[in-house]
Amino acid sequence: MWRAGRVPSWRVTARLCSNKPPTPSCSSSPQSNCSPRPHAEKQRRRRQREEAILSSQRSTAEDEAVTWREKQKIVYAAQTPPGTKKDTSLLLPSSYCPEYVESSWYQWWEKEGFFRPEQHRLSHRVDQTFALCIPPPNVTGTLHLGHALTVAVEDALVRRRRMQGYRVLWVPGCDHAGIATQTVVERRLLRDGGKRRQDFTRKQFLREVWKWKNETGEEIYHQLRRLGASLDWSRACFTMDPGFSRAVTEAFVRLSDSGLIYRSEALVNWSCALESAISDIEVNTELSGQTMLSVPGYKDKVEFGTMLTFAYPLEGHDGEVAVSTTRPETMLGDVAVAVHPDDPRYQAVHGKHCRHPFTNRLLPIITDSVVDMELGTGAVKVTPAHDHTDFLLSQRHALPRLTVIGGDGTMTPPCGQWLEGVKRFDARQLVVDALVEKRLFRGKQNHAMTLPVCSRSGDIIEPLLKKQWFVSCEEMAKKAIQLSKMYLRLPCSDWCISRQLWWGHQIPAYQVEFPNSTAKQECCSGRTDIYVNTHMHVFIGYTIILSVTDPDVLDTWFSSGLFPFAMLGWPEQTTDLQCFYPSSILETGSDLIFFWVARMVMLGTELTGQLPFKQVLLHSLVRDRHGRKMSKSLGNVIDPLDVIHGRLQEKVKEGNLDPRERLVAMERKDFPKGIPQCGTDALRFALCSHKMQGEDISLSISQVLSCRHFCNKMWQTLKFTLGVLGDNTTPTSALSSLDRWICSRLYSTVAECEQAFETYELHVVTSALYSFWVHSLCDVYMEHVKPVLLHILYHCVSMSLALLSPFMPFITEELWQRLQPFGPGAAAQTPLCLQPYPCSSQLAHWHFPEEERDFQLVQEVMRVARSLRAQCGMTKEKPASKLFNVVYLSVVCVSVGSVFPQPGPGPPSLWVSCLDFKQDLQPPYLLSAWSGPRGAPLHPSTYREPHRSGGPHMSATPSHPGMYNYLISG
Repeated sequence: MWRAGRVPSWRVTARLCSNKPPTPSCSSSPQSNCSPRPHAEKQRRRRQREEAILSSQRSTAEDEAVTWREKQKIVYAAQTPPGTKKDTSLLLPSSYCPEYVESSWYQWWEKEGFFRPEQHRLSHRVDQTFALCIPPPNVTGTLHLGHALTVAVEDALVRRRRMQGYRVLWVPGCDHAGIATQTVVERRLLRDGGKRRQDFTRKQFLREVWKWKNETGEEIYHQLRRLGASLDWSRACFTMDPGFSRAVTEAFVRLSDSGLIYRSEALVNWSCALESAISDIEVNTELSGQTMLSVPGYKDKVEFGTMLTFAYPLEGHDGEVAVSTTRPETMLGDVAVAVHPDDPRYQAVHGKHCRHPFTNRLLPIITDSVVDMELGTGAVKVTPAHDHTDFLLSQRHALPRLTVIGGDGTMTPPCGQWLEGVKRFDARQLVVDALVEKRLFRGKQNHAMTLPVCSRSGDIIEPLLKKQWFVSCEEMAKKAIQLSKMYLRLPCSDWCISRQLWWGHQIPAYQVEFPNSTAKQECCSGRTDIYVNTHMHVFIGYTIILSVTDPDVLDTWFSSGLFPFAMLGWPEQTTDLQCFYPSSILETGSDLIFFWVARMVMLGTELTGQLPFKQVLLHSLVRDRHGRKMSKSLGNVIDPLDVIHGRLQEKVKEGNLDPRERLVAMERKDFPKGIPQCGTDALRFALCSHKMQGEDISLSISQVLSCRHFCNKMWQTLKFTLGVLGDNTTPTSALSSLDRWICSRLYSTVAECEQAFETYELHVVTSALYSFWVHSLCDVYMEHVKPVLLHILYHCVSMSLALLSPFMPFITEELWQRLQPFGPGAAAQTPLCLQPYPCSSQLAHWHFPEEERDFQLVQEVMRVARSLRAQCGMTKEKPASKLFNVVYLSVVCVSVGSVFPQPGPGPPSLWVSCLDFKQDLQPPYLLSAWSGPRGAPLHPSTYREPHRSGGPHMSATPSHPGMYNYLISG
């Protein structure tokens, strides 16, 4: 059964599952769509948010403008050859420096093959596998913090399973990202050399794209290594590698042979600037009123958001039918006028005709309930070749389809010589002028409309009638739903997979011509042209066939949908495919659930007979501090290496962004001094500290900087530990209450991490680890450690490093290696990432719940006491001689003497520190105390008269269980 993870299912599968019953079966036509998505409202809110951000004045005091000072950089100076183990015998630097810590380790891990499933150094190997499919980043540019979140989450899961003894496979890869990459390269060629794609042959242009791919691909892999991703680089793949290309060809041919891929003429989303069909994800739908927009290829801005009304004269009768439209230039392709059958205004014209004023065609007046009587005049023009609704009308009413706008965005010959070759939005004004001249123009008004805009080119999308390749999704969706045993919101409309580009997988189909025949040219799919000829000869009987390869390429999402099994060598039955397919889990962003996840489910089910993954874990989107999604097209991305190494604003100017993107990217007021150096471990820990399910993540650099401070806390802890550890750390006496407490806290932390890892709540894991290290180990235990307790200190630090290793691989490796000489059975040549991950079942003998409860109570007392001291403004420099209010503090302390052992003569130090706020008081003050047995209620007989003193009076000994109430008054 395919499950969506053990995270609360309503969060993980919010878009995969529905509690509604399945909708009726939808049509398999390319135009059908049984689940339209509310793009308009979503994009309207996004646009308004972005406009408000860019136009608003920034406040003078920014919360995120964190005051920071450049830290001293410490360089690892040892002569360590690349790939050899780092020398940890050197003196530990005085403070944490990411540059020092992160040097040399990854090269050693990679060269030794620690990340490969074949590595044999695990003494605790279990007979289980764990495979994870990385969402392959596009080679359009470098990674941003959204990718870093994916890496941090997935690597934490991968490293933990590896430490648990699993055979782990995590394969790196990149996606060729057809339309996006081609657009970026075209922009680069135009910027650098003033040349357009049309100035090159296809072969020459592809050579330039491969050059770009090699540059960006290497940079992406460098970023992944710097992020500490424990990927098996020996299996790295690219979606246009020869092996992957064979898988794409095989998938296309198999689906074509089974009738699931076909070629048909249908309306598609067309970008006139790119001269290609584009997928739904390439379209940003904007809701707008009257506005002027810049359109590629036009010098002046074009008006949108208005509805124009003009009249069609009735044929053979006096009168007219007025229609309203937002696209008057398409009226040359009108083939009918439609009205609602129940609209009383048009009852008299049912079945009659109108005369087209420019082409002289007769347009029938048809009735259809799809017409909205309240919109415009209630009568609509029908243009089947340029509108999706009109196309369906033409199917129901057997209307012709007349294309009047070409693929390049100019008007076609059927429009007449006066418009032929004119650009579509220039023709718009000419048509309006002609209607005015013929006295058929009836007015213009503002109209909120849905405007599709291509996110790659900024062009206005034009629905055009084109012959394209489609995947029939209905049957595949039903099969996937049945196999997964749950109702999935899979796409049921047919999927256009052909693109009129140069970069991508060329469609394995051939335009076939039969010699000495007048038969129409046909298309046939095949692995090679020889295969096609043989196929035709066997099944048709022709001996000589001329074939030409289809020039179009496949939609990027088609090849991406094959990634979980194509990366393992499919269609060959490789060892990797048999061992690691299906993947244990898919982890990706929630924005890819429809375009990538759903298509992987359908293609994997159809081609392999199995769901491609057993679980799905969706993480939230990473947004900037203004709430915008980090996107290369928006220009608000932050390179993870900028956070790791620290960067200034100058780097933004070096990018390959267009002016619109640079305008936003240069708004670096959030970091007036640049981005401080935080390091990989701090960045990963900060990303995993956010709740992945639910609201999107607004990451601030101050949060990452705070995690760097935590790294320094770890560093100083180990410096102290190394300073006190000796040759013999074996205790000679039984554990004290303090020992039992810290051991029990470690057990509870391990148990909490176990449970949270199983439900993929990594923010709970990071919170538990931070709390144990800082609040339990450092604030309490290490403050009162003594030689007899050093073995406990060693195990607490060592296990904590192992627990933190999946999140912070570099600093934990550095510190753990330095700790090994003091531990039992040193493992000098074994990395921490191959050590057993702490398990609660192995620490059950360290579980002392009573001590934990007692210490939790005492820690709360300390917190309240310090809070009261702060509220009263009492410090050593400024003691309070008189309190303006009566403060009543109830202190409950159980087995004080045993919980806080006395290290020497005098009062127990922790007992004093628990009550050290009283030192800030100036006598005279009143102090009364009650004492009684554990759990006993206060009784007047235990009351002693308050006395004036320079300090508190305590008659009960700290070793006696008791309840103490102090009444302090001025």
